[in-house]
Amino acid sequence: MFRPQIPTNDLPTGIVTPPAAVESTAIVPHTGHAPTHCFCENRTPAASARPSVQLTPGAVVALVGGGTAVVLVVGAVLVSMLLAVAITAASLAVCALVVRSLIASEHKRR
Repeated sequence: MFRPQIPTNDLPTGIVTPPAAVESTAIVPHTGHAPTHCFCENRTPAASARPSVQLTPGAVVALVGGGTAVVLVVGAVLVSMLLAVAITAASLAVCALVVRSLIASEHKRR
């Protein structure tokens, strides 16, 4: 009655994928000279793989404003949390003083 019974699952759960087959690739030697060592006159500059990002002055102002807003919001949240901890600590200290005073006054009466 008090022994745990672990159920068995005959069917797998989730997506079951077969193991991937690994294909070996042959190493092909490079024929020709490396472009970094070439001092030919007919070289063409390599095209960039990613497009360059150009920021307009309005976009820069928006990014700076957004970053400033995030910093201010995070700062306000952290300060409010610190203030909450300080208020809690002060109220606990006051409660401890009141309880100590009550206990001391009770011992004086006896």
